[in-house]
Amino acid sequence: MRSMETDVLVIGSGIAGLTYALQAAEHGDVCIVTKKERAASSTNYAQGGIAAVMSEDDSAELHIRDTLLAGAGLCHMRAVERLVMEGPARVRDLMEWGVRFSRSGARLDLGREGGHSRRRVVHAGDLTGREIERALLHAVASHPRIRLFEDLHAVDLTVGLDRRTGTERCTGALLLEHLTGHLVDVHARLVLMATGGLGQAYRHTTNPEIATGDGVAMAWRAGVAVANLEFVQFHPTALYPAQERAFLITEAVRGEGAVLRRLDGTELMDAVHHLGSLAPRDIVARAIDVELKSSGSPYVHLDLSSLSRELVERRFPGILAECRSRGLDILSEPIPVVPAAHYSCGGVITDGDGRTSLAGLFAAGEVTCTGVHGANRLASNSLLEAVVYSHRAAQLVAVELAAAAGARLDPVRPDGVRPEGGPPGDGTDAAADSARQQIRDLMWEDAGIVRNNARLSEAARELAVLAEESAPLVDGPLTVERIELRNLLEVSGLIVACAQRRLESRGLHYNTDYPFRDSERFLRDTTLLRSVGESSAA
Repeated sequence: MRSMETDVLVIGSGIAGLTYALQAAEHGDVCIVTKKERAASSTNYAQGGIAAVMSEDDSAELHIRDTLLAGAGLCHMRAVERLVMEGPARVRDLMEWGVRFSRSGARLDLGREGGHSRRRVVHAGDLTGREIERALLHAVASHPRIRLFEDLHAVDLTVGLDRRTGTERCTGALLLEHLTGHLVDVHARLVLMATGGLGQAYRHTTNPEIATGDGVAMAWRAGVAVANLEFVQFHPTALYPAQERAFLITEAVRGEGAVLRRLDGTELMDAVHHLGSLAPRDIVARAIDVELKSSGSPYVHLDLSSLSRELVERRFPGILAECRSRGLDILSEPIPVVPAAHYSCGGVITDGDGRTSLAGLFAAGEVTCTGVHGANRLASNSLLEAVVYSHRAAQLVAVELAAAAGARLDPVRPDGVRPEGGPPGDGTDAAADSARQQIRDLMWEDAGIVRNNARLSEAARELAVLAEESAPLVDGPLTVERIELRNLLEVSGLIVACAQRRLESRGLHYNTDYPFRDSERFLRDTTLLRSVGESSAA
């Protein structure tokens, strides 16, 4: 096992990790590690944009109101206020780092998406995430105090016991080097997790294949509190057929006037919600799910006939090209769409500055539960949350590095980590791949868009059996597939555990045995803490 040392370790290379690194490097040496290529992140696939109040006909009050309405009563007001009030400045930071957002003349070209009462989505065509990654990676590459390493998969956080205070502190992470199969022990005074989401827990997802819930699982094993993992957002409009990573049809298409229709041509959403096809995502996804199950149709149609050719070609070139590559001309025919797992509104609990419950460990982006999204994320608030809260975390780097310098630490061995094993590709990981697919299938069927008590109980039972059957794999020589399997088993169990504790329907969690909100008992977060093994109100 070889060792590395750095002042700040950033795990993940999406918008949260990169913007944090650029600011943290003002105070120390920064090491960014990413499990695949540096641009392989959910940020890179974000089409719609980043929501912020950037026009005269908009206001912070309206953006706050829209966020709270989407969040179904569970948003933390102070967290939402931080997001909205600080958002415009963070968008300007991105532009200073070289992000080229679309413009209409001298002004930003603002789009509108579901749940928004104004046009406030700053975008770069329909390839916003790719443009943000391009600019941030360029800025990182030219910074003298930042090193970025690809193909290093985080296995577990390392923890030390501070003899002065008797409390634990994150001291870095153990990583697996893909090409050699060797472990790398990275010692850091400060760690930021920006590991993204967990969409690969489901059969159909818009997330990249790396979105296996690594950060949530590692934090949970290290004793960090998590919350609200029952609230998994299913994007209503993924291109059918949904392949290994479903191709997303951004909500901005509906923001420009596209309409969801049944296969017989009738409008789907007008009788469901007053915003029609621009209703919040949880409502649209459930309506499509009900239509598919009741009609037996494999998909519904997204009708773009009201959009001009010029608008489609200018605003949605990526979607136009992808659909054409699959033999579909969206200028003359509707797009077949189905829901797919898209975003986790829950995750590792952080405070208003990105701190977790473990000293020395911060987190930002989709891996977190900041309180911003509540029970359902408002469209395009995700990139905004990532950049706002990574910025807030970065403001504490100097103080945190000074605090870590005075710590006297005894190592605490991370839970379940084995000595490094043989080289990768030893021929046994077909079993890990098979177990991974079983998880995705059972989570889709039993803990998906619409749930009930019996299916959740079955999911918990099957996950327990699968964990027992997979023990020889996850406890054996380390490979990427086995690490991801271990993490998927962990986060899937946490999703189900949270869902079983919420005996109501709210936002993204819909249980047919409890079809109504119960604000007397459940107007609270679902918090899990491994040390006690039970949930409690946050």
